[in-house]
Amino acid sequence: MDIVYIRGLQVETVIGIYDWERTIRQALCIDLEMGTDIRPAASRDDIDQTLNYKAITDRLIEFISQSEFLLIETLAEEIAALVMDEFSVPWLRLKLAKPTAIPQATEVGVLIERGEAF
Repeated sequence: MDIVYIRGLQVETVIGIYDWERTIRQALCIDLEMGTDIRPAASRDDIDQTLNYKAITDRLIEFISQSEFLLIETLAEEIAALVMDEFSVPWLRLKLAKPTAIPQATEVGVLIERGEAF
C-alpha cells in the first residue's frame, strides 16, 4: 500500500459544545493519510489514475468550512466517510486537531483510522 497525504491543512469552522463556541469560527488542523496504489498513475504519468490531493483538499475545505458540528469526533467520522466515498479511498488515517481548545496544550483532537489496508 502506498500513501498519498495532506498535512497541516487549516480550515475554520463552527465546532464545539459551549454556547460561546457556537458563535465563533475556530481553526482546525487536519493531517490525512490515504492508502492507494500509485503504480498506475506513475506508469502512465496520469493524474486521473491517482488520488488528486488538490481536489481532495478543495472538497475538505468546502465541507469543513460549512459544517457546524458539536463534537470533533463527529466531524472526524464525517470527513472519513466523505473521503472514502467520494474519492474511493479504501483506507485512511485522519488526525483532526483543535489547536486553541486548551491553552496549556499545543493541540488536542482525535486520530482515527478507517477502512482496510491492502
